[in-house]
Amino acid sequence: MNSRFFLEKLDESEEYKKFTEENPDAYLCSGFFEIDLNSDGNNKYHLDFYVPSSQKTFSFQLENGVKLIELERNEQVLPKVLMKKDFDFYKIEEKVLVEMELEGIKSKMQKMIFSLQNVDGKDMLLGTIFLSGMGLLKVNIDVYDNQIIDFEKKSLFDMIKIVKGNKK
Repeated sequence: MNSRFFLEKLDESEEYKKFTEENPDAYLCSGFFEIDLNSDGNNKYHLDFYVPSSQKTFSFQLENGVKLIELERNEQVLPKVLMKKDFDFYKIEEKVLVEMELEGIKSKMQKMIFSLQNVDGKDMLLGTIFLSGMGLLKVNIDVYDNQIIDFEKKSLFDMIKIVKGNKK
C-alpha cells in the first residue's frame, strides 16, 4: 500500500469531491495509518483535512470505501502536509526490518501505527511499531528523503514506568 493509492481513492470519491466544493480552503493536515501485520482487513487509513474558514477538522476514513467524519478539534492548528513524495508501507516495513537487524532486534513486527504530519516544514511519518514480546519501536521517517531519522527500541514496561512516574 502506498500513499498515492489513498490519495487517488480519495480524489475519485463523490464524498471528497463534495467536501472540496463546499470547503475550497481545506488542506491535508495529517494522516493516520494502522497496519496489522498479522491479519488482513484490520488496517485503518485516515486522511485529515483542516478547514480554516470554519476552524473544523475532518477525517476521511478509507478502509471501507470513503467515509467523512468531523473530528473534535483541539486548539492546535496543524500545518499543511505537502505530499511532495509518495511513501510505501511495504518499503517502510523492509527499512525497519533492516534497521532491526542492524540493532540486533530479533522480535517480530506485529503492528505498525504511523501519523503523517508536517514537522518543521517536512512531511514525517511518526510511528510506533509493536513487536512480539511486549516490545515497541519508536520510528520517525522523513518522507521526502525516505530515511529513518529516529529509531529507538522500548518495552511496554518502560511506558508503564513513565506513566506511573508522572502520577504524583
